[in-house]
Amino acid sequence: MGKIACVGISVQDRIYNIVELPNGGGKYIANHYHEVGGGPAATAAVAVTRLGLECDFIGRLGDDDVGAALVNELNSDKVSTNNVKIFTNSRSTQSAVLVDSHGERIIINHPSPDLSSDASWLEQVDFSQYQVVLADVRWHEGALNAFQQASALNIPTVLDADITNQDISELVELADHAVFSQPGLQKLTGEQDHLEGLKKAAQICRGQVYVTLGAKGCVWLEDGEFKHYPAFAVNVVDTTGAGDVFHGAFAVAVANQLPNADKVAYAAAVAALKCTQPGGRAGIPNHQDVQTFIKNAR
Repeated sequence: MGKIACVGISVQDRIYNIVELPNGGGKYIANHYHEVGGGPAATAAVAVTRLGLECDFIGRLGDDDVGAALVNELNSDKVSTNNVKIFTNSRSTQSAVLVDSHGERIIINHPSPDLSSDASWLEQVDFSQYQVVLADVRWHEGALNAFQQASALNIPTVLDADITNQDISELVELADHAVFSQPGLQKLTGEQDHLEGLKKAAQICRGQVYVTLGAKGCVWLEDGEFKHYPAFAVNVVDTTGAGDVFHGAFAVAVANQLPNADKVAYAAAVAALKCTQPGGRAGIPNHQDVQTFIKNAR
């Protein structure tokens, strides 16, 4: 059985369910509230273990109650946290998430200023044990270090290329699979049109480039041609974490050496099923459920 490393951030999501997303100031009443672990790499790691592979989450947390809760939740999903660095007298990262009745959301993230971005300690991690290394862009130094080590070992890399304040070009260069969100692709390339953006990203990336388009599916470049896989039609309850889950499932598909179209189909199915349940992780399916879902959807 393969083992995957997910490098990046873990966040405590405080989710407020409301009828409509606010478009101005005022007071709003939530009809439901719950707390759950989030963060791109951490949620991807949960997707990996739910789908049947072993996974290490590699990241940084504070020694507060939030950090302890995040570790416990990851461990309950069989994600190893042996390579998590805990900073003393430090706060962990948190987000407020507003989710409307259609499943759309607004995320307000507060990255902890207490967690050092230094990634030199990753040199102590044995990356040769991994079949695939996935990284998000929210801990740039960690992603860069992990990708450099993976590249030296010829281990496939998957980049969750979402929007961030930093220039992610050097991460894209090291990615075998750079899977962009539409905002992430636009910020990197300056192109509003995702097809033109993919062309530019392909000039940077040593591997293949993809962009997820929510309800419009996923587009990627393969042998100089654009390929498109439509999104699965499901009853959407909550889109929180859909992209994170897509990336985790995509890494599993890379580990299983699926063809590109099958990688995208598998990841899209896992993300679609996740969206049928509230929160970023509750709806993540197992491998058999995914196979059944894809078979019935065809």
